Amino acid sequence: MKRKFRIIVGMLLLAIPLCMNAQVRPTKPAQDSKKAKVEKVEKEKPEKQERPDRPEKHEKQKGGLEMPKISGFVQGMYQANLSDKGDLLDNTLRMRRVRLSVDGNLSKTVSYKIQGDFTRSPMLVDAFIKYKPCREFAIQLGQFKTPFTLESPINPVNLEIFDYGESVQQLVGYKDVCGVGALGRDLGLMATGSLFPVENANGYQYSIVDYAVGVFNGNGANQLDNNNRKDIVGRLEVHPGLKALTLSGSYYYGMYRNTTVEDEIAANGVARGKTVFPNGVRNRWAAGIQYNDDKLVLRGEYISGQTGCKIGGLDEHGDALILDQILNSKGYYAVAGYNFAIGKDKSQRLMPVLRYEHFDQVNSALLENTNWYTVGINYWPIKSLNFKLDYSLIQKESGSNSHRVVGILSYKF
Repeated sequence: MKRKFRIIVGMLLLAIPLCMNAQVRPTKPAQDSKKAKVEKVEKEKPEKQERPDRPEKHEKQKGGLEMPKISGFVQGMYQANLSDKGDLLDNTLRMRRVRLSVDGNLSKTVSYKIQGDFTRSPMLVDAFIKYKPCREFAIQLGQFKTPFTLESPINPVNLEIFDYGESVQQLVGYKDVCGVGALGRDLGLMATGSLFPVENANGYQYSIVDYAVGVFNGNGANQLDNNNRKDIVGRLEVHPGLKALTLSGSYYYGMYRNTTVEDEIAANGVARGKTVFPNGVRNRWAAGIQYNDDKLVLRGEYISGQTGCKIGGLDEHGDALILDQILNSKGYYAVAGYNFAIGKDKSQRLMPVLRYEHFDQVNSALLENTNWYTVGINYWPIKSLNFKLDYSLIQKESGSNSHRVVGILSYKF
């Protein structure tokens, strides 16, 4: 102990003269104070002007390269389904989505994104690289959302209600009527761009025309093509003199093949009157309009689709027969909401929401025509936290009504 104490004392004694020596500055010949100030300014000024930027900023400005950005969101959900008499049919808690994204720039013109969802298997959601030499044209390759409908591109955290509408899910590849596809995504190559820019004294504001067109496998996320046909998907958006107003048109032209159902047909055939979806055409189109000025949100869309299917029947001799048919589907929705700024500093947002939706299935014994009437509250206490509470009356045109209550809590980072 004494030895350690002596070492510490010795180090202090050594440090004291060194510090004193550093503080003592060499004396200079006396000179006029004004002249000294001028010389001081002349010496300091060039040093300030020639000071280089920090290395990371300089590197980003020179080549566009930046550190990857990590972001994501988590959604926990409670859902209860009730009969028309108010009896509880089922209820559950679940993790709706748990996503993590990594994105960044490789240069001024090349960017990338990778996104995974920890509630899914496989967990890959997005993985693409994008080359954008100018505002008018960009091209990206990989797995991402297909450019179809107004609603599908919206991040699920920013939707007015807890999830995409039924017509969007059934005809845009989330839970498609043909049985293939998921997440509204596919593997492919897509070109995008914005034309006819509108500028004012503050510079660029928006473009009158936005377009996106791509070629895809047509079999959904994380799936290889299995029919040697590529699907073509495109969307055109026009902002006629107003940034908040959007007129949209989309088209999907393709074919699908459900190998699981094909194997079932080969083994068991098709029961009489039963509709199955093993392969055939998969054509859809959509037209919509939206007004969104960050306060008032109005959106409506009509979606129509043709899907090849097979129906079991009998020929004129009474023998079993499988008939090729075209299933016609259509759906439409309208949603309205208004963002109220609340709280002492008006930083919180509260949006009451009304939504109506209809989905119509023709020539199908499996699905029926249904209406959804939804009223909800969308609340943002802070920018990163969102809570939605929705009540829906589900009205089946050929059966009894039911009710659905959904609460979903989202946190994004």
